[in-house]
Amino acid sequence: MDFNFILLFIDSIALQFDFLGGESRHLGSDDPIIQGLILSMFAVSGFGILLNIFNAAVRKKMVDQTKLKRIMKETRAWQKERMSAMRSKDQAKINELSKKSSYMNKMSMEMMQMNMRPMMITFVPLILIFYLVLPQLFSYTVALSPIPLNVIPGDFFQLTCTAEQAANLDDVCPKENALYLWAWYFLSSIAFSGIIMKLTKTSMDLS
Repeated sequence: MDFNFILLFIDSIALQFDFLGGESRHLGSDDPIIQGLILSMFAVSGFGILLNIFNAAVRKKMVDQTKLKRIMKETRAWQKERMSAMRSKDQAKINELSKKSSYMNKMSMEMMQMNMRPMMITFVPLILIFYLVLPQLFSYTVALSPIPLNVIPGDFFQLTCTAEQAANLDDVCPKENALYLWAWYFLSSIAFSGIIMKLTKTSMDLS
């Protein structure tokens, strides 16, 4: 799995909690500044693109990409070689590779720290923009999905409105499968993050 996606998912977890007075699905306005489904979709996507560019710029400034990719290449090669030795039950090879475990663990920890450091900088602007700016500009839902996207059981990671919520006149959901503001922002960020990271040469992809 692309580490870029993992970082975005970690960022999105914070959007699920009560923060500054409300649940993520209740973020939005009854009388938003930006109205209309199509305009809202493109505007929220624009915010996602701009924040991805900001993330990539911070990452490029703070992370030594050459060193990071060298560590990634080295650790992945070791992991692949170790798995191959375990499958073939080559105990001599396993013992030889195990001697490098401490070093590889150290490299993995360094790689994790290099990746997390920029997120500590970009996390605060993300939260402030998401909770203070976007809810003033947009409605609670900003897009429609042809299918339900609530693949995780329970109410923790709801992307789209359910039929029950749409039928409830007191709920913020206008229609079934309407995408919440936070959800469309999250999906837009994922869609463009890989492209932006490749263009800025901050991608975690070794290929």
